[in-house]
Amino acid sequence: MVTLAEVAKHAGVSASTVSYVLSGKRSISTPTRARVEKAISDLGYHPNAGARALAGKRSHIIALVVPLRTDVYVPVMMEIAISVTVAARSFGYDVLLITNDEGPEGLRRVAASGLADGVILMDVELDDARIPVLRETGTHAALIGLPADTTGLACVDHDFAGAGALCAEHLADLGHQDIAFIGYAPAVYQRHAGYAERTLSGFRERAAERGLRVLHRPCEGSYESTAGALSRILADRPDTTGFVVQNEGAIGPLLSLLRTSGRVVPEDASVVALCPEPLAEQYSPRLTAVTGPAHELGRQAVQLVMNRLEDRATAEVSLLTPVLTARESTGPAPLR
Repeated sequence: MVTLAEVAKHAGVSASTVSYVLSGKRSISTPTRARVEKAISDLGYHPNAGARALAGKRSHIIALVVPLRTDVYVPVMMEIAISVTVAARSFGYDVLLITNDEGPEGLRRVAASGLADGVILMDVELDDARIPVLRETGTHAALIGLPADTTGLACVDHDFAGAGALCAEHLADLGHQDIAFIGYAPAVYQRHAGYAERTLSGFRERAAERGLRVLHRPCEGSYESTAGALSRILADRPDTTGFVVQNEGAIGPLLSLLRTSGRVVPEDASVVALCPEPLAEQYSPRLTAVTGPAHELGRQAVQLVMNRLEDRATAEVSLLTPVLTARESTGPAPLR
């Protein structure tokens, strides 16, 4: 790796002169500046992020805080992370991955080090402990997710409340009256994950408007936990004919359990999933699903950070419209 001293020797100036050219803190004559810049170019010198931060320069790095949990669906998280990386490169930025287990202190470390010009937070909770740190440090940030209070924040997310409402609307239009919502593990609701709570809220609100009877059962996503959730649903509401699943791990087990219990999909029970398109297409029957473009979340999050870096925006909330695609897993409610 080329050092600042080597650049100075190549240009025939002192190391402090190279530093002043880089920082702009002192006026350097045009011929001297030209020699230093040529030496930098010839040698391929890149000042490290810490030096740039101390000099008040940009690091051209965005920190992406990714979830490190067993209850997240990894393919979607990876799609968002890849989208962030591709979008960042289009602006000449690299991406530094940070895991969310570091919590608020991880953000403080990044802000204090100057390693990143901006931060993108994923897996946002309604009362996220990291947000006060963003406000306190003045970090340029974008959130993939919505906290309860979005004041002064730049956020992008799927319209999860709208997605939940679409599920209830679709099953109501098909004549289903008793509907069960199989959600994420209890821990997801205990930590008030925004995507889970907003989906459930939107579902319940639309179900109430349509006069539906609904049950919500959290589920770990394993075969055993899905079997337990289904058993409790049918014990409490034997007439349940509609199922909404917001837990990718529970989809396969639910279809298998319905089949082994003698309930044919969609003749006896209809299933709507909140999941990516490729997952919906791989099951038999193919799933009616509510989806949204994960890659668009990453692209817009990077744009929001860039806007803040260039002082083009202060606060903005963007919700991506969900889409329901009807397939073979839903049909008219069975006659009683």
